[in-house]
Amino acid sequence: MTGSNPAADRGPGAEVWPLIRAERAALLVDLEDLSDGQWAMPSLCSGLSVREVLAHLTAAASLNSVRWLAGVIRCRFDFDKQVAMRLAEQLGASPAETLDRFRRVVPSRSKPPLPVVAMLGETIVHAEDIRRPLGVRRDYPIETVTRVAEYYQGSDLVVVAKGRIGGLRLVANDGPFKTGSGALVSGSTLALTMAMTGREAYVDDLEGDGVERLRERCGTG
Repeated sequence: MTGSNPAADRGPGAEVWPLIRAERAALLVDLEDLSDGQWAMPSLCSGLSVREVLAHLTAAASLNSVRWLAGVIRCRFDFDKQVAMRLAEQLGASPAETLDRFRRVVPSRSKPPLPVVAMLGETIVHAEDIRRPLGVRRDYPIETVTRVAEYYQGSDLVVVAKGRIGGLRLVANDGPFKTGSGALVSGSTLALTMAMTGREAYVDDLEGDGVERLRERCGTG
């Protein structure tokens, strides 16, 4: 399902959808000329290649609550199995087909039963799962990535983030984001966000007395 969704246009989080579309469009541009070897590279998302993570993003943008629930029931409430099933549906027969399927969902306003800001978080985090191994850098709008950081610091809904940063004080050095109390962890808003979601590669970009504690918590939960 792609295109405009009247309910999404005026519902909670409606102002976030243009940010999601912009991030998908930016990722699409970055992936237009990848080689087969680059598509097959391991992403930062454990066990998934760059191509598979993109298919996962396409799957999330292709689901509504009804289809999501139907898949959960079909998979007997095994949520990991549901994710794998939906990824396989969107992978396609070749990297070119994987990319074309993602291209078609760039404007999509369909989503599983998650807050819209969670979809923005998924888009940015998985885009970085792809970009970092490829050596591709994006300068995200600070307002966009701050919004995502603020969401994750208070939520364990999609991924353990709030629980991962307990007892730590996170302070961005490129924007207004800060949260928590305790040992200091500082760095870019993007690096803090990615570390909150368990990506150890980004801990190397951080500084402070709490960095090693956060590193120990990455890859858990």
